Amino acid sequence: MKISDIQKNAFAMPITSPSGLKIDYRFNNREYFIIAYETDIELLQQVVPEPLKVVSNIVKFEFMKMADAHGFGVFHESGQVIEVELDGVRGSYSHMMFLNDVAPISAGREIWGFPKKYGNPSLDVDVDTLVGRLKYNSVDVAVGTMGYKYQTLDVNKIKDNFEKTPNFLLKIIPHANGKEASICQLVKYYLEDVTVHGAWTGPTALQLFEHALAPVATLPVRKVVSGTHIIADLTLGFGEVVFDYLDTK
Repeated sequence: MKISDIQKNAFAMPITSPSGLKIDYRFNNREYFIIAYETDIELLQQVVPEPLKVVSNIVKFEFMKMADAHGFGVFHESGQVIEVELDGVRGSYSHMMFLNDVAPISAGREIWGFPKKYGNPSLDVDVDTLVGRLKYNSVDVAVGTMGYKYQTLDVNKIKDNFEKTPNFLLKIIPHANGKEASICQLVKYYLEDVTVHGAWTGPTALQLFEHALAPVATLPVRKVVSGTHIIADLTLGFGEVVFDYLDTK
């Protein structure tokens, strides 16, 4: 393989069959179960990176089912999102994410900087209850429940919120010397071309359990605020670097 070929074709790992592709990452019938809860704001301030600012004590715990993800197939995802602000604009910061599909873990980390690890999330309907569950290997670390489709929500408001809210990620790629980061950036991205097929709410509960390698319970549940069930089509837009932590100028 010639140097010119590498320069022309290299995009993601591994070069012969990369997980990250130069495609539009479209998700059809993506299903969300989002539980908003209150936690201790001091704990949020410890994990949110500057120059982002914590704007509330609300965390959103998400369980997602990807029924048709271009480039990735079918998988489940779960994680925590924190309300933040940058330059006076409110957005969301992804704190931890767990997936059961290697391709979106690799591509998500390499392209955008999503904080993804391998886990075993699920989202199902158990008779009259929407149930989100996150296991790390065989151990439960989160269980969320909501009454199934009790009340319909305004899909236009949810579409507007999806498309207009900036999302932030801390992208870190280690240096080959094993002693420092080669890339350390704050990345911003948006969701695009959103169509919301339905949205509902109902009585909601969330339990988080201590785990050494999936420490979601370090942001403990003080009070559940709301639960939202959404089915939508959307495109995951590519990002832009808004702050470079290794820029010493």
